[in-house]
Amino acid sequence: MTSKSDYLLELNGLTKSFPGVLANDNVSFQIGHGEIHALLGENGAGKSTLVKMIYGVQRPDSGVMHIHGETYQPMRPAEARAHGVGMVFQHFSLFDALNVEDNIALGIAPELAGEGLRERIIEISEYYGLPLDPSANVGQLSVGLKQRVEIVRCLLQNPKLIIMDEPTSVLTPGEVEILFKTLRKLTDEGCSILYISHKLEEI
Repeated sequence: MTSKSDYLLELNGLTKSFPGVLANDNVSFQIGHGEIHALLGENGAGKSTLVKMIYGVQRPDSGVMHIHGETYQPMRPAEARAHGVGMVFQHFSLFDALNVEDNIALGIAPELAGEGLRERIIEISEYYGLPLDPSANVGQLSVGLKQRVEIVRCLLQNPKLIIMDEPTSVLTPGEVEILFKTLRKLTDEGCSILYISHKLEEI
């Protein structure tokens, strides 16, 4: 029988409301180690609100979360990342005037952004099948390559759980297949994925 400590993440009774809107009502589920957990629903169903609570962007009105069986109450994204939770948002947070390396440096912990970052970007991006040129100007990249920047920035922080919010909405069919290969490689290595989508055929 599976015990609580066998789960990477547990949500129990999470509820979140806004004026006139009940976004999440008593949501509970568990995510194991090295698995892809799909969160499926139409636009406006509350998926993004839920994952923002997991990532520390918003606070639940009620309910509890656990990571590795321990109480988990992130007050901000930095606390979520410190617990091994990373997120790739549907809407990118990149600066078009900067290159890939500088964008990544701005979004990771200072101790990870020092000497050798360029080499680590090349190594990690190629290892996971998402090659990037650290010196490329982000403003000149395709949307698919911009998403790679976000993913590689997340991977450089060695996450145990990666939340992906509608990741294929901006990708070509070929880019979708590359992304799925990357996700399978990550789960083979023990990383878990919380995959948000409204496309049933992807699941």
